[in-house]
Amino acid sequence: MKRRSFLKTSAIAGGAALASGTIQAQTVQAGKKDFYELREYQLTGGGSKGPLKNYISEAIIPLANSLGIKIGAFGEFSLEDPPKVFIIFAYPDSETFFQFQNELLSNKTYLTNAKPYLELPPDKLIFTRYETYLMEAFDGIPQFKTPEKSRGLFELRTYESYNEDAARRKIEMFNKEELPLFEEVGLHPVFFAKILGGKFMPALMYMLWFDDMDEREKNWAKFISSDGWNTMKNKPEYANTVSKVKRIFLTPLDYSQI
Repeated sequence: MKRRSFLKTSAIAGGAALASGTIQAQTVQAGKKDFYELREYQLTGGGSKGPLKNYISEAIIPLANSLGIKIGAFGEFSLEDPPKVFIIFAYPDSETFFQFQNELLSNKTYLTNAKPYLELPPDKLIFTRYETYLMEAFDGIPQFKTPEKSRGLFELRTYESYNEDAARRKIEMFNKEELPLFEEVGLHPVFFAKILGGKFMPALMYMLWFDDMDEREKNWAKFISSDGWNTMKNKPEYANTVSKVKRIFLTPLDYSQI
């Protein structure tokens, strides 16, 4: 299947990959970086998460897993009303994203499993809408990292930049210097990615996991007070790279694979 022009990845001769809690050198070949899709579902007021859970767990996940795609499912830590559900698709490459879209239209097993969801009448709405973000993994962390079973809290952060060059420099900062420091102080990464299409542009998005909010507060404090951060943040090449930070705290749902 041909790759869409705006999603082409370039061959990277040498990249740094995060593996087993350390930075390990590895070659990142073209098409071997993860491609992510984040869906943010706005459920209807007072609506149940059950029908969406059934659809994702019984129809989406079996099809996705058959193509090597992992699914993360999360609710909001703050329990706002109306509630939101966040679904992350971790594709092994962008070609698999397009293959998956085709399977959603033609795969007989999926269509059978999805029938209760697809045939819901308009007066039985599960959600009012969902927003989608399409992303490509950083060179420095080309594949998502499965969190430990103790994970109880996830932090999803979006960094907007005032122009494309500022966004490029912030990604460079992560790839060259910031990612190793994150691992060192216990800011456990799940993924880091450049947003290719979505609400916030130009921007990047990343997800961290923690055992709980106490660990999160403690380890962010380590990062902010570290010599490494206080040195790199003052380098002129990284000046004015982030114009706005958005963060959301999430908890894993019982059918999440991440």
